[in-house]
Amino acid sequence: MTIKSKGLVPRMPRLYDTEDTPADEKLIWAHFFIGDSHWYAAEFDGKDTFFGYAVLNGDMMNSEWGYFSLAELTELRVGPLVVCIEDRWLVREFREVMDERHGGGWLG
Repeated sequence: MTIKSKGLVPRMPRLYDTEDTPADEKLIWAHFFIGDSHWYAAEFDGKDTFFGYAVLNGDMMNSEWGYFSLAELTELRVGPLVVCIEDRWLVREFREVMDERHGGGWLG
């Protein structure tokens, strides 16, 4: 799994670049997933750490913004399954992603 091959690293905002942007307006640059768990990346340090929104096991009540590591995602396994990056991801606002993918079920 690599986001460099997708050309996102040079364009993705660095950590803290969007801290003044309202959550629902943050652009989501990459989507990682395994089963019903999703990580939506809004910022990247250029090496390993992302800032974004995580939905674990489809639990929208406990989903939240925070930091996650590319190295840790790469190592994560559930039986034979591994975390994937969505190949044809279109960069768009967080609110649009949540409406489209999770029926708007986020807690802003």
